[in-house]
Amino acid sequence: MFAWENKEFFWGFLLILFLLVLFFVQRIKVQQNLARFGDVNLLQSLSEENSKKKHYFKFFLVVLSLIFVVFSLANPLLGTKLTEGKRQGVDVVILLDVSNSMKAEDVKPNRLERAKQMIMKLIDNLVNDRIGIIVFAGEPYVQLPLTTDYSAAKLFTSYVDTDIIPTQGTAIGAAIDLAVERFNFEPNRKKAMIIITDGENHEDDAISAAENAAKNNFVIHTIGMGTLEGGPIPIYVNGTKEFLKDQSGAVVTTKLDPVMLQKISAVGGGEFISNSGVDPDLSQIVEKIARMEKKEYERKIFSNFETQFQYPLFFAVLFLLIEAFISERRNKYLVALNDFFQKSIKKNEK
Repeated sequence: MFAWENKEFFWGFLLILFLLVLFFVQRIKVQQNLARFGDVNLLQSLSEENSKKKHYFKFFLVVLSLIFVVFSLANPLLGTKLTEGKRQGVDVVILLDVSNSMKAEDVKPNRLERAKQMIMKLIDNLVNDRIGIIVFAGEPYVQLPLTTDYSAAKLFTSYVDTDIIPTQGTAIGAAIDLAVERFNFEPNRKKAMIIITDGENHEDDAISAAENAAKNNFVIHTIGMGTLEGGPIPIYVNGTKEFLKDQSGAVVTTKLDPVMLQKISAVGGGEFISNSGVDPDLSQIVEKIARMEKKEYERKIFSNFETQFQYPLFFAVLFLLIEAFISERRNKYLVALNDFFQKSIKKNEK
């Protein structure tokens, strides 16, 4: 099994790309400056000491070295042993609203960012539980299948934004139905479902969907995002912040609908928590999940990972050493040999 320990260092490739662009822009400017003084080829032929090809080759070696430095910093890992183990936990499915109303700033920094912070906290409280994520607006999509990789769950959560689903709306019922369809692997065993939304459901019958989920042994918790007073929905037009307006030109105000969410959690046998400006107490939901019957499942992982950073580092140093020993000056013997052949050709032509 092959993996990378520090994938964030792959951003270094952007720096390398920037250096490549900078190098070629500089070369173009040099050519333009030479052209002002006469024929470029003639001027270069008069400068016999430096080799253009060697200059490019040395730069190519530096770029190769930097690429392998990035690989080394990312620290490639090689798993040498596949281990199988059994774990006991609960399947937890998070349904996250990503409709435009979640951009409202009646809770800071906005409803969606606050919701993502809460998901991170929930993940930190999970032990051996599997977690899956569904995002929804006018339509629901599976963002993350069930996994025990909490780092991946946090990474996928951090990428969530309101523009990942083109169809706008708040289809809570459709999201619940998708969770039952995709995550109901054992209908007779209890699962936890956590819905994080402002509750403004205009698309479907969420209560009926919750009743069906409860029949399939989903315990449904709801977390309401926003305040009762609500707030406008910010939109950006050409970089300028404005607010969403209706057809009459009035600013649209989006408000938390706690009644809908309370009904859903009541039908699902779970808890309702309101996030209306202060950090909510998630302990009720966490404790209820901890008390649920644990499911035993097999987990296969590659263990005994061995670091392999030294191999790309070796090539990085090797290319730098080669670059250092290559001179940009032309080889005088090759130049003399080339002159000899050129003179011989001209003599034969005569």
